[in-house]
Amino acid sequence: MLKRILGDIDSFFARDPAARSRLEVMLCYPGFHAVMAYRLSHWLWRHDVKLLARFVSHVGRMLTGIEIHPAARIGDHFFIDHGMGVVIGETASIGHNVTIYHDVTLGGVSLEAGIRHPQVGDDVIIGAGARVLGPVSIGKGARIGSNAVVVKDVAEHSTVVGIPARAVKTAQVDDGHFDAYGTPTDDKDDPMLATLTDMQNEMQRMAARIRELEARSALSKEADAAAAQWEGGNDIKH
Repeated sequence: MLKRILGDIDSFFARDPAARSRLEVMLCYPGFHAVMAYRLSHWLWRHDVKLLARFVSHVGRMLTGIEIHPAARIGDHFFIDHGMGVVIGETASIGHNVTIYHDVTLGGVSLEAGIRHPQVGDDVIIGAGARVLGPVSIGKGARIGSNAVVVKDVAEHSTVVGIPARAVKTAQVDDGHFDAYGTPTDDKDDPMLATLTDMQNEMQRMAARIRELEARSALSKEADAAAAQWEGGNDIKH
């Protein structure tokens, strides 16, 4: 348990450039406090002290604004940055080295028994305001952009954005780059920019085609006028 706690502290210190010491993380980071409350409540839940587990979870929520059900399964080095408004449901599963920002929901959309919440793989980053809903699978190394709404499985090492979320980038392996908030900042990864670029290219193609048709029409009219003039001249001669 102590090794896991130290690993959680190091994950905050390693992924937040504003953190100046491990002691600062322990004293001043609500995300870390929420993770510690979860570790205790989850231990109690597994040892069938469920009411006390829920009470510890409730106290953690009051103190941090972060709600994690004690039955959720969360791996090592879990990092919640800022944290306010995070909700993680009962049957959610989160792998190792996962980063979640504030106002993220890992929610269920069914009242049926069984897995109702997202299953998140290792090394995933979920940006602020994202909603991951239902028993969807989030592959290893995936990036979920801020305010995305995910209702379908996300492939490994892919980046999804938008409502509903759609892939804008997929890699074969993890390139080791940490995408803050899980959101691409490169213009080439901006789906709106890509759509506008496609529209602009199509408009330019249509404009070129219209100019070509107008040029053909003008030539046809000139030819018709010349033919009519030539026929009129022949009629006068006859």
